Amino acid sequence: MTKLQLMIEGGKATPNAQMAQCFGPMKIPINEVISKINEKTKSLQGIKVPVEVNVNDKDKTYEIKVGSPPTSELIKKELKIEKGSGTPNREKLANIGVEQVIKIAKQKMDGLLDKTLKAAVKTVAGTCNSMGLLIEGKTSDLFTKDLEAGRYDTELKSEKIDVDPEKKTRLQEQLKAIQEHLKKEQERLKAEEEAKAAAAAKPVEEAAAPAAEEAKGAKKPEAGAEKKPAEAAKAAAPAAEKKAPEKKGK
Repeated sequence: MTKLQLMIEGGKATPNAQMAQCFGPMKIPINEVISKINEKTKSLQGIKVPVEVNVNDKDKTYEIKVGSPPTSELIKKELKIEKGSGTPNREKLANIGVEQVIKIAKQKMDGLLDKTLKAAVKTVAGTCNSMGLLIEGKTSDLFTKDLEAGRYDTELKSEKIDVDPEKKTRLQEQLKAIQEHLKKEQERLKAEEEAKAAAAAKPVEEAAAPAAEEAKGAKKPEAGAEKKPAEAAKAAAPAAEKKAPEKKGK
């Protein structure tokens, strides 16, 4: 049995070198396999999904298995974002409602080890946190505490998956306020770092200043110093003339 594992966007599989190396020697039509993969994944358009093709080496028959999309892909589709945050602790990209988390958890239940919907919701919330997303205006740890305390039992029991328009507006307002707070906090931390750097550099500059002044003074002669040797020579000239004996005429 030959296994070929792929990650493709639902309904948009295309031939590639990996497929050619697998199916080519077995004389299996690649376009036929591609067509069947796209048929099985057309309901998952816009989502990257794992696909496994198992080929029987003896009779050249094959079986296509479509796996569960990664949680991150389901979240991106739900929120209509292209990617998560590169700095999730400092940058929050979106604020997702518990209803949306429940929706994604239900889609992933078969592919997760979690046995209950509540446990699956916790797993999805953890992925949201790693992508820089808030849940109900909270980080995943705070959301999980509220979840355990029973705050979202009504939504869990009803398995509600749609967010009301009014709540969507509230979630956006929460996100905007938190983003503004994080921005100010980053500016404050940056200002503190710059102040510390300036304070650390000041003693070094102060210590270097006397040496620089001393070096500057050593290079520059005192005012009038250049004139002293000439003046001394001039003063010595009359004395030298007195000592010299007068020449007598012959």
